[in-house]
Amino acid sequence: MTARSVEPTFVEAFTPKLVTVLREGYHFRDFRADVLAGLTVAIVAVPLSMAIAIASGVTPDRGLYTAIIGGFIVSFLGGSRFQIGGPAGAFIVLVATTVALHGVEGLLLATVIAGVVQLVVGLLRLGTFIKYIPFPVTIGFTAGISVIIFASQLTELLGLTLAGKEPGELIHKLAAISAALPTINAAAVAVSVPTIALIVAIRYFRPYWPAMLMSVGVASVAVWLLGLPVETIGTRFGGIPQTLPAPMLPVISLEKITEVLPAALSFALLGSIESLLSAVVADSMSGERHRSNCELVAQGIANIVSPFFGGFCVTGTIARTATNVRSGAHGPVAGMLHAVFLLLFMLVAAPLASYIPLAALGAVLAVVAWNMAERHAFAMLLRASRSDAVVLVVTFLLVIFSGLIEGILVGFGIAALLFLHRMAKMVEVENARSLTDGDESVRVNGNGRKAYDVALATDPDVAVHRISGAFFFGAAANVGAALDSIGDHPKAYVIDFSDVPVIDSSGAAAIEGFVHKTHRRRAPVYITGASPAIRRTLLIHGVKPPYVRFRSDLAEGVKAAHSRVAHSRGTHSKLAQSGVARRDAAAEEEEEEALT
Repeated sequence: MTARSVEPTFVEAFTPKLVTVLREGYHFRDFRADVLAGLTVAIVAVPLSMAIAIASGVTPDRGLYTAIIGGFIVSFLGGSRFQIGGPAGAFIVLVATTVALHGVEGLLLATVIAGVVQLVVGLLRLGTFIKYIPFPVTIGFTAGISVIIFASQLTELLGLTLAGKEPGELIHKLAAISAALPTINAAAVAVSVPTIALIVAIRYFRPYWPAMLMSVGVASVAVWLLGLPVETIGTRFGGIPQTLPAPMLPVISLEKITEVLPAALSFALLGSIESLLSAVVADSMSGERHRSNCELVAQGIANIVSPFFGGFCVTGTIARTATNVRSGAHGPVAGMLHAVFLLLFMLVAAPLASYIPLAALGAVLAVVAWNMAERHAFAMLLRASRSDAVVLVVTFLLVIFSGLIEGILVGFGIAALLFLHRMAKMVEVENARSLTDGDESVRVNGNGRKAYDVALATDPDVAVHRISGAFFFGAAANVGAALDSIGDHPKAYVIDFSDVPVIDSSGAAAIEGFVHKTHRRRAPVYITGASPAIRRTLLIHGVKPPYVRFRSDLAEGVKAAHSRVAHSRGTHSKLAQSGVARRDAAAEEEEEEALT
């Protein structure tokens, strides 16, 4: 008996996890745990949000706006108990490209459109399909992004002065950086390298301390005390405002929508993948289960609202979400409080952010890129199998040298083709007659099924075959060739479908072509063991009487085929005398009439 999961109702599928947590009972000890976790995550999010914004080509305050507005909405309405929303490193390349092509206004509009797409995808319950993205694609994609992020921070890490605007493509970027190496700033290197070392040391010796914030703070104090000639947030951007901006509608026009639509779709796809992947990571760490479509709806609303306050793409962030879980969060209140603490930082400590050196923020992103690389998983997939290695490497190289979406789509396409190839090779056509040699009648084939009894092959004029596996377009040609290769032209065929779980139109068309050939030779075909769904597909494609006869099981089909052959020989054997042949013919006529 097969157990099937009950499809949740609309209300159940889209009830925010906040409601679920409150229904369970929310006590002061839970609130205290959420306060501590929210404060911890906010401490991590302060330097990351600003660093990601700067690397994306916008001002650092927009990173904080995104984390405050988007982070609050994701936790308030989301389907994950521990998800932390905000700007993510995975978006740096896409956001920077969009800003370069369409400006900040184009970025804000693209974010709104992406939010609408995510909202619709979630309401249509299509979020569950994102889980079918193969693991090698995810690892190749993430590793490729880490390379791009690290390359984008070389200018800040080394304090370089480029001759012109920094190129977006990796090859041209590296060429421009190489040409600017003579302008390297020793002071910037003296800030970035110790900052990286300090982050690594704190994480190693005191893993629960806020390594990034502490390291950036130490670097800022050192630059101020020593008067080091390096760029800071204050010298480049003029500081950070101490309040949220008033809501403002992005510039909307049909022409602008058309221009930014490709970027918006990229934001929606990447944001959905990143958010649900982050939710899965939180589930694996906590033992909880997220609601994928509810999470997408929350992400969509966050991306619609965030641009009104100057924010850009919001998504679930794996590092901050994992920090939230490890910090002992009880539920979504921790994520909401993380946004509140970020707002308090803007209100109270924004002037101090002017002293943060950009080399230190570059060091933060360099560490983020190193952690994103998934080095162990990458190496494991290279050793796992040739197909996984191909998908991994192709996705990785395309992400680096072509684009993020191209890498995902091509990697997914190659993985799907390789999977179909493996599935097609698993489909077998087994001939009972070949099993009469030696002791093969008691063998068990590769799928663990006992082979046919040799009694099925006692009549050389009856060919008995079993098809095993998913009979789809990838296997249709091989199955058709196997059936056509039957020698000696038997006078009747029995094809057992009892081990075929599914068939598509290509498989049905292959059977239809075969039965038409046998019909011209006046050789009847009996299909046995077909489920109602498979029988319906075959009937729709013309596999029906008088070309074939359907029987419930193999024994009945073989018996009918023997009777038909005996009757066609014109012999008046005991089978004919007992009326078996007549009963079989009557059954065929009755079935044909019922099917018609």
